Amino acid sequence: MQPEARSGHGAGVQARPLAELLACPTGTGNLLNAVVQCIDVDAGNTVFRQGENCRGLYVVVSGQFLRRTERLDTRLTLGVARAGNLVELAAALGDGRHTYTLTAQVAGSLLLLLPMDALNQAFETCPRLQMQLLEELAREVSRGYDATCQNRASKTRPGCIRAPSEQA
Repeated sequence: MQPEARSGHGAGVQARPLAELLACPTGTGNLLNAVVQCIDVDAGNTVFRQGENCRGLYVVVSGQFLRRTERLDTRLTLGVARAGNLVELAAALGDGRHTYTLTAQVAGSLLLLLPMDALNQAFETCPRLQMQLLEELAREVSRGYDATCQNRASKTRPGCIRAPSEQA
């Protein structure tokens, strides 16, 4: 689990355990279990590219994956995805296009894929599941924002907007 961010958001921005995020009724769980796919990825291989159609929700089982994106003609490294991380919540819950490129960094990396058709079917039978994943996406965005603020502050650049309790 990630340490608490210093922004004052507290536990609201911490990653939630995968089992809690995917908690759903037995029938919905059985549907997802029946269609989950394992993907072995060798070091240096790309799993998906920014802009491609999203095949589903990915979960990192082992290894390390680099997330990179291109914005305004600038390539950015978004960070590393490790075991237990959900990958591309934004694409799976949004418009269905990948927002970054995912590449394996180490040999023997393994992903699970919950295909979009089954995921959408699960959302219909258990709307709470979709809401839990949307909440996790919001936490993911908040953690990214907090990390950016901490990075800027450590480089002595003008920081991000701070909560009144942190301005002292």
